[in-house]
Amino acid sequence: MSEDERAIRNLIQTWIAATQAGDYAKVLSLMADDVVFLVPGQPPFGKEAFAATAQAMKGVRIDSKSDLQEVIVAGDWAFCRTHLVVAMTPPNGEVTRRSGHTLAILHKEPDGRWLLARDANLLAKQP
Repeated sequence: MSEDERAIRNLIQTWIAATQAGDYAKVLSLMADDVVFLVPGQPPFGKEAFAATAQAMKGVRIDSKSDLQEVIVAGDWAFCRTHLVVAMTPPNGEVTRRSGHTLAILHKEPDGRWLLARDANLLAKQP
């Protein structure tokens, strides 16, 4: 495994741990300023909209598991494919479960950090 692949795997683990801890400042630090998210039923959105949604979800417990299925590094760009399972539990609410595949494009910054640049998230609600 290359150093870059290890760094990308670490970014994904850090993202999941920070999300579960409710540390959205950390999550935001893992994405490029011009990041674009693609999710079903919504137009593409960026970092500001992600931050607003995260702020609105304070108090929601998020548990997730990511099965990283593929990482391809090509110079300063990389993509990874995962299968993701997420359970969201609001205070005094019912658990919502989603699962599906994701495709992420990452960019290596001049300082050597990898950041999320694009994310296509195909999670569907589970019964």
